[in-house]
Amino acid sequence: MEMETENENKTTEETLLKEGDLISVQKNDNGRVYFATINNTEDTVTNQIPLDVRKNAFDKGKTILYENNDYHLVDNNYVAQIPETQIFDMNFVHNSYKYKPKYLFINELKWKYLIRNVLQGENILMLGPSGSGKTLAANSIAKTLKRPFFRIPTGQTQDPRATLIGNTFFSKDKGTFFDQSLFVKAIQTDNAIILLDELSRAHPEAWNILMTVLDQDQRYLRLDEAEGQPTINVAKGVSFIGTANIGAEYTSTRVLDRALRDRFKSIEMDLLTEKEEIELLTLLYPDLDKKTIKSIAGIADETRKIMQNESPEISTSISTRMTVDMGKILNDDFALMEALEVCVLPFYDIAGGETSEREFIKTLIQKHIPHDDDDKDLFKSKEKDTKLSEGNPFEK
Repeated sequence: MEMETENENKTTEETLLKEGDLISVQKNDNGRVYFATINNTEDTVTNQIPLDVRKNAFDKGKTILYENNDYHLVDNNYVAQIPETQIFDMNFVHNSYKYKPKYLFINELKWKYLIRNVLQGENILMLGPSGSGKTLAANSIAKTLKRPFFRIPTGQTQDPRATLIGNTFFSKDKGTFFDQSLFVKAIQTDNAIILLDELSRAHPEAWNILMTVLDQDQRYLRLDEAEGQPTINVAKGVSFIGTANIGAEYTSTRVLDRALRDRFKSIEMDLLTEKEEIELLTLLYPDLDKKTIKSIAGIADETRKIMQNESPEISTSISTRMTVDMGKILNDDFALMEALEVCVLPFYDIAGGETSEREFIKTLIQKHIPHDDDDKDLFKSKEKDTKLSEGNPFEK
């Protein structure tokens, strides 16, 4: 029956449901309900089951379940069984550590938990300090599972609506038109892994936009900038992976809203041990001198241990990203001290003179670098020939 007003429709629907008996359901071969009606009215049940209908079902020994965007009509003593397809997936999960890329250092439990959540279409929040491998882990999962991968820089934009929804433009030929964002394309891609990079730095408006997208019971995005304000549903199998820096040193980050945080399963990324750092640098730069790699790893490891103290003498540790950058420079025939000077020292404050953290980190570095007794200060300034060398391609 077509209703004249919204209020009439709402009233009639409630009346019809109250008069209804147990819901009749039609299931597909997998036991999923794809159509449900009230027995004596034949009105279709859409997105909510009223309390009185649930009670009616319960009195008849039945329970109505809403799971994975679908309805089940089951006995009250129903115990969920894992489908055969999921048994296969779980076997894969528990044996998946052997597929982990060698250059990603993450323990077996966290890797399996990450794989499991992606296969279940869950949202994952990767926590950890900068350079601990959060983004690398997301990329690695996508490559391992051969899934489409999208990176959305939520923490690098001052216009979250443009990044997550799109922009309205005007041209002489087309007039006013709406251009969808990459994010809109991503959420419509089956089995996609969508990286919400630096979510802890994102504007609160971005969090508000993401609320319905990340909610497992909603999973939609309203394009309120587009004509007609269409609603885009998140495609099947899509998994969102957010990254968030933690620690007092990250002053531009925001404490994630609790409602947003609750939409994620959290995984904390650990900093590499000295042994793991050596293993990684050796893997990436096999031609580098072993003593040099050991020195880099030793310096980085000591800064990380210092940062665990109650009152650390430095404001930040040397991340794995920084040690990898040093390896790249060393591969280009720079000296170790030169690599340390350009990759490490700029992160430490010079204020305070001889008592500054810059001087502290210099002293720490010198403990790990082999040197002659006659040259105890490896950072002392030395006169250099400023004349351009012969054959310099930049010399005019």
